[in-house]
Amino acid sequence: MFETIFYEVSHSVATITLNRKDKLNAFTEEMHKELMIALKKAAQETSVRCVVITGSGKAFSAGEDLDGVTEELDHGEVIRTRYMPVMLQIASLKKPVIAAINGAAAGSGLSLALACDFRLMHEKAKLVQAFIYVGLIPDSANLFYLPKLIGHAKAMELAVFGEKITAEEARKSGLVTRVVKEENWEKEVAEFAAILAQKPTVAVGLIKKLLQKSWNENLHSYLLEESYSQRIAGKSADHQEGLAAFKEKRTPNFKGK
Repeated sequence: MFETIFYEVSHSVATITLNRKDKLNAFTEEMHKELMIALKKAAQETSVRCVVITGSGKAFSAGEDLDGVTEELDHGEVIRTRYMPVMLQIASLKKPVIAAINGAAAGSGLSLALACDFRLMHEKAKLVQAFIYVGLIPDSANLFYLPKLIGHAKAMELAVFGEKITAEEARKSGLVTRVVKEENWEKEVAEFAAILAQKPTVAVGLIKKLLQKSWNENLHSYLLEESYSQRIAGKSADHQEGLAAFKEKRTPNFKGK
């Protein structure tokens, strides 16, 4: 079905693997099309309660494939037609999305990781704001997410200087959720995703939405949105299961409904 990615579902976790390892999983128009199909598929499948995005080979993604860049290319059009739909789809996905940064994440590859809800980073991986090296600005919502994670001043520094960021530096600055040792990589990513897949998915999706709303809403509007969301969560089967488990003094068995 796919030529530039892998898509598989196991134990309620959909894993999307960028698969152009000979090109360090650099993005092409075809990859973006397939990535959109996979994300929509994960959104629609009720059995999927968590999504993992990772890369094959040594890289997460090197960003845009520069072999396809010419003087005539309209970079703005590329963002609007290819990157923007992907970023909006991740943001609107009512399920948690994990970036499993297995190797270098550079340019728009880093942007993709920033757009995810959680970032697990291989201890030997590197992050690079590579745009400055080709005279471009960080795009694909990069500068939308970055200052919210690490602050304005540090975001400016990384964007302008484009220095490589090690896994430990990323952890200390708040860029990533967790750094994982090489020998534990696959096991820890799978365990982290499994924990998220067992959470009350409706509530997790609403938390994601409310956090996004909090960036721009005033307090009154936010509280109204919060009340609507809590009503939805309160009517979910998982809420009833949580109440029953609390009263029966047992661990809840959430179904994501």
